[in-house]
Amino acid sequence: MSELFRSPFDRDSTAAEVIEGVDLSGKRAVVTGATSGIGVETAWALAAAGADVTLAVRRLDAGETVAADLRARSGNDAVHVSRLDVADLDSVNTFTADWSGPLHILVNNAGIMMLPELERGIGGQEQQFATNYLGHFALALGLHRALAEAGGARVVTVSSSGHLFSPVVFDDVDYRFRPYDPLGAYGQSKTAEVLLAVEADRRWSDDGIRANALHPGAIATNLQRHTGGLKTPEPYRKTIEQGAATTVFLAASPLVDGIGGRYFEDVNEAPQVTARPTELGVPGVAPYALDGANAERLWNLGATILS
Repeated sequence: MSELFRSPFDRDSTAAEVIEGVDLSGKRAVVTGATSGIGVETAWALAAAGADVTLAVRRLDAGETVAADLRARSGNDAVHVSRLDVADLDSVNTFTADWSGPLHILVNNAGIMMLPELERGIGGQEQQFATNYLGHFALALGLHRALAEAGGARVVTVSSSGHLFSPVVFDDVDYRFRPYDPLGAYGQSKTAEVLLAVEADRRWSDDGIRANALHPGAIATNLQRHTGGLKTPEPYRKTIEQGAATTVFLAASPLVDGIGGRYFEDVNEAPQVTARPTELGVPGVAPYALDGANAERLWNLGATILS
């Protein structure tokens, strides 16, 4: 195991602080789920640093409202809106087919959390796995050529400490044999997102593409609409500005040039833990989420489902 990466920032750092002094002029970025929460703050920080930013969103009307605000706040007119629903494979394929030219930053930010009842999505898979993982997997695959064309791209996937509540259960990913569990299903999907970063980095680093995953921290957003609000204990909570910091750091900071296949939290690489926590928000990354064999197996499974 290599030495953990340490930065000069911490859990209190904000997106504005980690992007200070970074010039993204000439760089193009895509941020999924950029109509609320940390997605908006991430897009703002990238735009404020000079990037050409595309908000990839389900609702164009909401996206246009956010884009207008971001243009005004950042002083950057290069903030665009495109329709993308990562729960809909046709939407993903249309987005990737329409993309032209290089892509320097892909932020897989969109997601759903703890659906109370079992639902199915892409490929008949459990909906959280289908949306959080498969949709972003298909998006990354579809944009691979554009990322390679950038000559030094980054793929940043927003996972969660929720991954500590379940590995990917390969023998029953889509809950056809075991009883459905909202937290377990969410945890499995978030583990899958970390494994996406691990395998994308292994496969694509020779193309100049580096991929990492992260836990943003516990932030009160629309994500908790099925949980009755934020339940994470106070010591683990963050503001939206703090919550976007790790995403923005991995997307744009020169300090992480050449770093990939890792899981970050509080703007630093997370240590591994060896036991399941008793509450959401506890720091650390599970070994199964960084396991290379798991990552390759999941990639192959995803490719089979999408084929």
